[in-house]
Amino acid sequence: MNGLRTLFTIRMTYFTLFLVFTKIGMFTIGGGQAMIPLIERDIVGRGWLKQEEFIDLLAVTNSLPGVFAVNIAIFVGYRIKKTWGSIWCALGTILPAFFIMLVIALFFKQFQENVWVIKVFNGIRPAVVALILVPCITAAKAMRLSRLELVFPLLAALLIWLCGVSPIWIVLGGIAGGLLYSLWLKDKLKRSEP
Repeated sequence: MNGLRTLFTIRMTYFTLFLVFTKIGMFTIGGGQAMIPLIERDIVGRGWLKQEEFIDLLAVTNSLPGVFAVNIAIFVGYRIKKTWGSIWCALGTILPAFFIMLVIALFFKQFQENVWVIKVFNGIRPAVVALILVPCITAAKAMRLSRLELVFPLLAALLIWLCGVSPIWIVLGGIAGGLLYSLWLKDKLKRSEP
């Protein structure tokens, strides 16, 4: 009886993980970055991960190639329940998008010129921007960034938005700046301090 209860608890935990990420996958519009506040609320709010652990996973996930939403689901699932947890979280994230895209592909041709569909998509855009901005602010607060450190991401966003600079150049500039600081400027600044 005790073994059966343990087996049921393990399955229930995997099923719970699957349902949480299915809900997140179904109701997130705007891509993986827009999922961050929902994942944070459900995972950190339930006590499955601490805020610091979530921020660390977020940083690692952002540096990896591939689909952000699936990457974060895999990392969170693995952190909570190892390999099977990562599989169930990934499936929960992927399946809603797959079925939604399948339905859209079947019917989109008929509705793509519909005025109401166009208005709905135009109305969703500001909400998506807010969903992406909220985790950026949360991460900045958690990392205790100074105002000077916030200048660089804002400058990068303005260069991309207003000047049309490719994000690739921004990333390469960030790498060069980080190397320059860590290899040369950091030591000079330490020596000049009294």
